[in-house]
Amino acid sequence: MLDWTLLRSFLAVVDTGSLSAAADRLGLVQPTVGRHIRELEETLDTPLFRRQPRGLEPTPAALDLVEDARRMGEAALALERKASGTGDSLAGTVRVTASRMVATYLLPDIIAALHVEEPAVDIEIVASDETQNLLRRDADIALRMYEPRQPQLIRRRIGEVPLAVYASPAYLARRGTPTRLADLLDHDVIGLDRADDLLQGFARAGLPVPREWFPIRSDDHVVGWQMVIAGAGIGFAQVPIAEAEPRVVRLPVEDIGFALPLWLVYHEDLKPSRRIRFVADRLVDGLTKRLARKTP
Repeated sequence: MLDWTLLRSFLAVVDTGSLSAAADRLGLVQPTVGRHIRELEETLDTPLFRRQPRGLEPTPAALDLVEDARRMGEAALALERKASGTGDSLAGTVRVTASRMVATYLLPDIIAALHVEEPAVDIEIVASDETQNLLRRDADIALRMYEPRQPQLIRRRIGEVPLAVYASPAYLARRGTPTRLADLLDHDVIGLDRADDLLQGFARAGLPVPREWFPIRSDDHVVGWQMVIAGAGIGFAQVPIAEAEPRVVRLPVEDIGFALPLWLVYHEDLKPSRRIRFVADRLVDGLTKRLARKTP
């Protein structure tokens, strides 16, 4: 019988197209995933991937294996979820995924307090703006900026995270202070590299601009926020995070009228787990309090 550990790495490489991306998804290191693929190829006595300029391409033998591997994986993960959900002990590990902004700026105080309260609970944090698959156990608990629709997921709405416009005093001293959204057209605004969210927001506000209009662009929101703090330009930021940063000021432009919903979700199979409920409750409580205040 094939080892599920090897098949899990195999499926991750099929889905992501590279050893490094598969390792990130699985919480492993690249050499481990590479070793799993080699062991599986030796067991099956056939190559499973070909190196191409854009990544690893599955061979016909690999494609024949995918469907059966997924069925085996679904069964294994279902057993794993049910086993994880039956324990009454707090001791153990909970894997939490959140956006890079939330993980970097909102979670540390909450996780620190949780660890002091219950040291037996280990927390793994997946800081990523990519959606982690809870059905596949990429994480146990997810904090998401949209309402998940899968019926197998338990959803808890934490609140809304409003957005506003910010800049550093150094930037404003150099370029002046905009007072209307339209004034931003005469300023440097930190943009996104490939994502379209900001382009769509400007278009909805009646200010359509091309991607190249933004002089500095990054899809990593933490990088973009640090650019704002450094004085490189004006940026849109989550109010609970920005109001805790003394190196920026909120600009007196009109309310942009946009907020991100914040949800905590986990698989229904994990509901019986005392450990999962404990972490979920502490996250909801801590984030609810954090969203309720504007300053540290």
